[in-house]
Amino acid sequence: MTNNCAIIFANDDNIKMVSSIPKHFSKVLFKPMIFWVTDALCDSSITDICIVSNSNSIELNACLKERFKVISENEHQNFYRSFIGTFDFLSAYKGQNVLVLSAYTPFIDCDTIKSSLNAHIASKNDVTVISAIENCLDNKEVEIISEKAYWFSVDALLQCLNETDEKQDIPHMLDTFNRTFKKSGLFSTKCKETLFTAGDKVQLNKLNEIARKKELEKHMLKGVDIPCVDGVIISCGTKIGKDTVILPNTIIKENVAIGSFCTIGPNTVIENCEISDNSTLSNTVAKDSAIGNAVSIGPFSHIRPDCNIKDNVRIGNFVEIKNSLVDSGSKLSHLLYVGDTDVGKKVNFGCGSVTVNYTGKYKYRTTINDGAFIGCNSNLIAPVTVGKNAYIAAGSTITASVPENALAIAREKQTVKENWVIEKDPYK
Repeated sequence: MTNNCAIIFANDDNIKMVSSIPKHFSKVLFKPMIFWVTDALCDSSITDICIVSNSNSIELNACLKERFKVISENEHQNFYRSFIGTFDFLSAYKGQNVLVLSAYTPFIDCDTIKSSLNAHIASKNDVTVISAIENCLDNKEVEIISEKAYWFSVDALLQCLNETDEKQDIPHMLDTFNRTFKKSGLFSTKCKETLFTAGDKVQLNKLNEIARKKELEKHMLKGVDIPCVDGVIISCGTKIGKDTVILPNTIIKENVAIGSFCTIGPNTVIENCEISDNSTLSNTVAKDSAIGNAVSIGPFSHIRPDCNIKDNVRIGNFVEIKNSLVDSGSKLSHLLYVGDTDVGKKVNFGCGSVTVNYTGKYKYRTTINDGAFIGCNSNLIAPVTVGKNAYIAAGSTITASVPENALAIAREKQTVKENWVIEKDPYK
């Protein structure tokens, strides 16, 4: 299959989507539709892919050009003119086969691609039309459009392109095949949803719901416990260990791996994170971070990018951590901000403490060594180091490093003025 190729057409006008984003970058489970298609092709060992796009987005086209050949077409280009633009690409695959399909069919799958190619080759067809068994959902309220895909013999397709004119589309080209005694066939997919697409945001929502249910069922069949699916969205490619519980209103975005015996949720959002076994995240947002074994986070915690949370760490209510290492056994229980900080083992943070990492112009790091105790309402003005087993008295503002085993007190001595209220009567 490695010598075959594919052409993906992504030249829809996107008017019905009412979006400034090209339709093929509309997302199903947080993943652009076109990447569902390209991933299915690559899983089928078809890596020579040409994308015909009328998108004017330089950034998005550059994203595609990193991996594939992209032919940019005028948005008003008709289908035939767009197809002619692939002539040079196709010429390199004479004697092989090309799959022509839409960028808007996220449920095209490896099995359909391979099975249809085998049928195409076995029947010695010049063109094989791939069509879904049914074209709509059981729910008649919103009809879902179904596309078609086509396997062509490259040699026959090149000949057909030479014999057609610019007014022709695929149905007319198929007529040309028949008139020139080319052999055509039909391959029906096993699943009616394989070639579903979306013409507007309502239909896109239906595709997302189909994909969401399939993904949840896949994880439940692998031993993940989802007692109530309300509000649970898991992106494709997520890895979750058995006996992990996913609670309502949990959203797991791209590039997430979760171990076994974890509890995730409720009301939790995770993106690009690795979470080890036996950890709990409740009412938490976590992004671009690593979380160790038996870690408890939340409720109402925010793990911002570039955090490394080691084993047996406790992160409690209203705690925000950014670009920091928190080593094993440390406790950050409530109302804290820890940014650009290296926290050692078994460090205890009192309520309301802050590592002051930003001057308004520069950011500096704080180092807190093993066993240190940070008293409530303390401010550590970076760059500063707190030594091993050192104590910071509550209410202190620390501007210089603290030696190990020392007590640092950085607050004014308390003054009491007797009868001040009677004399000044401040409440009047």
